[in-house]
Amino acid sequence: MGNMKQTPCAPYSLDAFFDEMFGGSQSVRPHYESVYSRFSGMGDTELAAKQKSMERRMMEEGITFTLYKPEQMYPLERTIPFDLIPRVISSDEWAYLEKGLEQRVKALNRFVHDVYHDQNIVRDGIVPRRMIVANCYFRPEMVRVQVPGNAYITTSGIDLIRDVSGEYYVLEDNLRSPSGFSYLFKGRTIMNELFPELSLTNSIRDVDHSLNRFLTTLRSLSPSGKSEPVIALLTPGEYNSAYYEHAFLAQQMGIHLVEGRDLVAMNHKIYMRSLTGLKQIDVLYRRIDDDFLDPLAFDPNSLLGVAGIMNAYRAGNLAIANAPGTGVSDDKAMYIYVPDMIRYYLGEEPILKNVPTYLLSRPEEREYVLGRLPEMVVKETSLSGGYGMLIGPTATDEEIAAFKQQILQYPDRYIAQPTVQLSRAPIMQQGKMQPRHIDLRAFVLMGADESIHVIPGGLTRVAMREGSLIVNSSQGGGCKDTWVLA
Repeated sequence: MGNMKQTPCAPYSLDAFFDEMFGGSQSVRPHYESVYSRFSGMGDTELAAKQKSMERRMMEEGITFTLYKPEQMYPLERTIPFDLIPRVISSDEWAYLEKGLEQRVKALNRFVHDVYHDQNIVRDGIVPRRMIVANCYFRPEMVRVQVPGNAYITTSGIDLIRDVSGEYYVLEDNLRSPSGFSYLFKGRTIMNELFPELSLTNSIRDVDHSLNRFLTTLRSLSPSGKSEPVIALLTPGEYNSAYYEHAFLAQQMGIHLVEGRDLVAMNHKIYMRSLTGLKQIDVLYRRIDDDFLDPLAFDPNSLLGVAGIMNAYRAGNLAIANAPGTGVSDDKAMYIYVPDMIRYYLGEEPILKNVPTYLLSRPEEREYVLGRLPEMVVKETSLSGGYGMLIGPTATDEEIAAFKQQILQYPDRYIAQPTVQLSRAPIMQQGKMQPRHIDLRAFVLMGADESIHVIPGGLTRVAMREGSLIVNSSQGGGCKDTWVLA
């Protein structure tokens, strides 16, 4: 990495991992120098005070996440563990990631359109038909529906990791209703308040303007053509684990926060009850799953959506972000085909690579994986949030045996990947820098006619337990601010 500065004392052993802050012989990477000197020069008292201020701010603002555990009678609400040392990404590195993310989301969006229209990719033998029709997120109700601006994937969270050589890979595409935006924006605000001198000495790409881009993106989808379309965020309500985020985004973008009971369908249009009567909604940014969106079209027992939303949508009187049925491309088995989608729809080679992945419905791949379960990560294709996973290297013999039975019984439900040793970055613990594994959830916004904005930085998620590879907040993971240098 060029001219690196030797550290006065090695903070921790680098082992056989790629470290974001430290290079070979424990020298500080150039783009981390000011951050390293600031944190290594802090005394215990100052560190403890900063940590306390940050935790107090998070509590006061209610920046929380709700954990649901089967053994607990009541859900547990807690603040997200937030680490003070930012992750820093150089401008060149970010330019490469941005290009790769734009390319990937564009191809995925075209794939969803194709799935619900001509299915050319199936006819040309690239993706097997059964992978689509047997997919639990495929919605026959969306076939031939004209989607405003052809934007199916308005918001996406693409999870990126780095291997031992520092190369980036896409681990997962979250395309239905990705969460984590609020932690990105609030994390930056808190860091600017706690370390104004670092924000001033480093030229960091601003993230706040991305809230305006978010609003512009939603506006661009409006089918009404009004200069000021009415936009609402549909939330399942205050008991949802990400409710803080729903309220935060609605407030920051100046859009309405609504629940299903606030909406009414009339004449193939959706209205919101307000103090002055009914107000027609043009764009609905929904944070509830397809199943609950419309009891007439999907789950008849749903109390979260509103009967008639799909009729209004099909009639062209409402835009829904993300479009219903987008999950067909979000399935972990479909991930295997994304590089082929990029070649097929865009005629380009993929910029960002996939992690090598085995489809366990294929007999020869299944056999290979079953012989190597202790070194594999196995995932259930339709689950997210770190659920339904086997991490071979840390699993017990009993867990491996149980997973083996599940795979043999339901091979279609699983994919497997070699265990990637995620890169590490330092966190502050007991006044010392300690290494933890991280990933990066990059957020991509897509408006009408494939206008794309990648939020600079995204959310760095941290496996807070030493040695753990699980970064999901639902499994005890934390996060840190991500700086992209201008």
